[in-house]
Amino acid sequence: MPAILAIESSCDETAVAVVAAAAGEKARVLTSEISSQIELHQPYGGVVPELASRNHSLVLRPLVEVALRNAGLGIDQIDAFAATAGPGLASSLLIGNTAAKAMALAMRKPFIAVNHLEGHLLSPFLHATTVPPHIALIISGGHTLLIEVTTVASYRKLGSTLDDAAGEAFDKVAKMLGLPYPGGPSIEKSAIDGNPRAFSFPRGLMHESHFDFSFSGLKTSVLYTLPKIENVAAAVPDLCASFQAAVIDVLLHKSLQALSASGFSHLALSGGVSLNKPLRAAFQQACDDRKIRLSLADPALCTDNAAMIAFAALLRHQIGQSDPLNSPIHPNLPLVG
Repeated sequence: MPAILAIESSCDETAVAVVAAAAGEKARVLTSEISSQIELHQPYGGVVPELASRNHSLVLRPLVEVALRNAGLGIDQIDAFAATAGPGLASSLLIGNTAAKAMALAMRKPFIAVNHLEGHLLSPFLHATTVPPHIALIISGGHTLLIEVTTVASYRKLGSTLDDAAGEAFDKVAKMLGLPYPGGPSIEKSAIDGNPRAFSFPRGLMHESHFDFSFSGLKTSVLYTLPKIENVAAAVPDLCASFQAAVIDVLLHKSLQALSASGFSHLALSGGVSLNKPLRAAFQQACDDRKIRLSLADPALCTDNAAMIAFAALLRHQIGQSDPLNSPIHPNLPLVG
């Protein structure tokens, strides 16, 4: 049963995982280890690249050792080594990528470069035996993408954000409201006590025939609304609920629009923003009403993790794909094209 060790270090999480599966069988996550840097970057309200790469260097080797021990495997029992090649912060990508290549070279095993976005895209199917044709919505801090998936490695981009990603908009609005980083969980928590119809925020590109997104206008609308409110602190729950509802409406509308145009009846959600509970509930209800199959990535696979990278690498390893040790990182690596 082939076992893949993968490293994810594209931004501010250092992650190592080992995933194994025989051909035609469900993949098994033998271990998935993550060293978070949230507290390190929280005082700055966002990720500081120099701090991120330095911390990756400090924790990566012990994390690999923990992963191998928890997987019950020696390094000589790993069949291939993988790492995120992009997109991400160049200084962070280099740490994990170089380490995986070094291990592959030392053990004379294949190296597999994985697109971070492909990891997210495939994550809802980690415990399935196949990846079926479907429409994938990837929503994270840096990306909002609608992808038509025919099979593994056969993807067509339908739409993406023209400005801010959904997660980026959450972070920026949270900062405006004085809420802690990361913004997504902070806004979701505050929105629980708010009225989603208290403020009428715009839904960008809702009535356009294409599948692209825009959240810049929504973010700006929140900014311009704040000076008009006498007691902003008291209005924060309503502001959060109204903002969150606007984001969900746009994501859901565009996804259903893409499904209708494609003729598919299967939708998959992945990425950190897909952890949002009201978003999940709205998508589940809409899909149930339309008899659309909805696949959601497990919560542990939504934020940056190495299990999804290992799974993507495993699927490529099973069809005989690998990459040369001199393959470069790509900070702006696109998923398609």
